[in-house]
Amino acid sequence: MNNIIEKLKSSRLAKSIIRHGNPDNDLDRSLLMNNNFFLHLHPVKINKHGLKFNYTFGLGGISFFLFLILVITGGLLMFYYIPSTEKAYKSVLDIVYTVPYGRIIRNMHRWAAQGMVVAVLLHMCRVFFTGSFKEPREFNWVIGVFLFVLTLGLSFTGYLLPWDQLAFWAITVGSDMAKGVPIIGEEVRFLLLGGNIVDQNALIRFYTLHVFILPALAVILMFVHFWRVRKDGGISSPKNTYINSSVNTEKESQKKTYTLMTAPKNLKITYGTDKEPDELVMTYPNLLIMEIIAGVIVFLLLLLMSVYFNAPLEELANPLKTPNPAKSPWYFIALQEIVSHTTAFWGGFFIPAAAIIILMAVPYIKPDHNGVGVWFARERKKELIVFASALGLAILLTIIGQYFRGPGWSFVLPF
Repeated sequence: MNNIIEKLKSSRLAKSIIRHGNPDNDLDRSLLMNNNFFLHLHPVKINKHGLKFNYTFGLGGISFFLFLILVITGGLLMFYYIPSTEKAYKSVLDIVYTVPYGRIIRNMHRWAAQGMVVAVLLHMCRVFFTGSFKEPREFNWVIGVFLFVLTLGLSFTGYLLPWDQLAFWAITVGSDMAKGVPIIGEEVRFLLLGGNIVDQNALIRFYTLHVFILPALAVILMFVHFWRVRKDGGISSPKNTYINSSVNTEKESQKKTYTLMTAPKNLKITYGTDKEPDELVMTYPNLLIMEIIAGVIVFLLLLLMSVYFNAPLEELANPLKTPNPAKSPWYFIALQEIVSHTTAFWGGFFIPAAAIIILMAVPYIKPDHNGVGVWFARERKKELIVFASALGLAILLTIIGQYFRGPGWSFVLPF
């Protein structure tokens, strides 16, 4: 059997598909990273600091892995799900009780979606608390903020699809907050739902957004995000490595001083000048093995959850039977709590819009390199306190709205 496997590996067909087998030296490992379609977004070498699990916790890779699980499980569910107000609920029941392994697939999709929201949020917190959004990574942080918004959008649009009471009223409440947009609030809600109520038009729009438009945007931004991580010097570290694309104003040398193909004139390039050789290690196998292990662990935990914990499915949606209280999805509960104390303008528009704008502006407000690559650096004390306070307040409002609100949005104890 081993002889057959070795012959297959050494065959012309195998070599034409995978140009490098099992690399046993640094040169072959470099060629593997450069020539493999799935690996070329990784740099050939990475700094040791970025390999520390307690620095990144693998949250970026875990977020992407959960997205892949969502794509696969979502594609399988599309074979059986019918986006119709008359048939959607029944098709979900068929998936759960009739389709082989349908219950587990649906559970995995639901828990992966919830997990991705948490993972992306934690990833953003990690980047902020370690100062990894600073030069030259400012714009990649902005892309990350957009990806977080898209993650919320993906989860929100998928929330309606089961067409049960929980989904129907969560979307009703969530979409009502869109009316807080000044002047055009009603038009925004109408555009989102395709009408004035949550009905067939809303279901089709949410389905289209969920399975095509938002995933396509997410894929594009993800690959730009990964590409920028590599081009900006990889994972941040106290001794940062990056490309300086400032224009050299000195007189151009008459002799060729570089061998970079297609390098534009007057481009001053300094890459890796502050990295000692012993600070860099090969991406393969050091990083890739860790990513595979993390992926296996996440998959097993997700599978275990899907076996023992079912995704919520209440009775068929009934527009005439309003639950009391009707709550938005948990990741919008904090905004609903704010709306209950203020108006739809503040909770549904101003505060979330201001939060997104401030997050995107953070790298440009104070452009320095203080505390990059260090958890909770002392020189960033003030901004860390502000961010942690805002995050803590959002978590507190979410807990209150989710567990301490009863009929009429009155304060109740959860036990």
